[in-house]
Amino acid sequence: MVLPPEWWLTRLEWLDRASSTNDVVMGWLRGGTAEVCIAFADEQSAGRGRNGRSWTAPPGTGLLGSIGFTPTWLQPVEQWKLAAVVSLAMAGAGESVAHLTPGTIRLKWPNDLVAQDAETGEVRKLAGVLGETEGLGTSESRAVIGIGLNAGWAPADFPRDLAASMTSLAQLAPGRRIDRDTLADAFLIGLAPLVQGLREGQFPAGAWRARQLTNGNTVRLEWPDGTAETVLAEDVDTETGALLVRAPGETGQPRSVVVGEIRHVRVGGAV
Repeated sequence: MVLPPEWWLTRLEWLDRASSTNDVVMGWLRGGTAEVCIAFADEQSAGRGRNGRSWTAPPGTGLLGSIGFTPTWLQPVEQWKLAAVVSLAMAGAGESVAHLTPGTIRLKWPNDLVAQDAETGEVRKLAGVLGETEGLGTSESRAVIGIGLNAGWAPADFPRDLAASMTSLAQLAPGRRIDRDTLADAFLIGLAPLVQGLREGQFPAGAWRARQLTNGNTVRLEWPDGTAETVLAEDVDTETGALLVRAPGETGQPRSVVVGEIRHVRVGGAV
């Protein structure tokens, strides 16, 4: 693995096994490790996603990692941008390593990397992103962005109950070997300038908006109380990170939906 410039990376470890790389990196931050620190793992025994969901992959088939920040340089309302740039860096890395057409890997608001079949419109999940924070707005601000991407996982080995809703770089690029070290290198090289840009007050709003699969699509919003509604996702707000939606028959300005309000978003009944 290529070690990126020291100006932005303070610690990088690849672990054989971890309960959760998010827990590992948060532990480093609590212990005084400076940003940016990163842990990758071949296997996680207790990987997790949003709303208590689990994230598992056979050993060596995914790129599982967490990126730690002490983002006192970001306002609390801007912390969502950390997950956004991690997602953008991973989408670009995946396309580069798998030799996919740029734009093949999309972002499904708020936290998934997906691919959509051009003929059927079927949406399949490629990666999940989980951000966890502590002490936002204080001098002890800590943020960890975890990401798990299905890399060399062969479609024949997908879990039967998830096979219809998931994908991998190996499936998107049949016959091409997906090397995780190369993928990790491409991710780190792509992430470095995005982090530096954030530190300088620059966010790649156009790139983030352009990858959004939800924009212009009908989506089903599932709320924490078990209710749901079908709306048109018109756009994303690049200032707040919110999804801008409009229910059938609604007029005026679209409503803003933020990550903490919603349990799940489904595009056309998909992932």
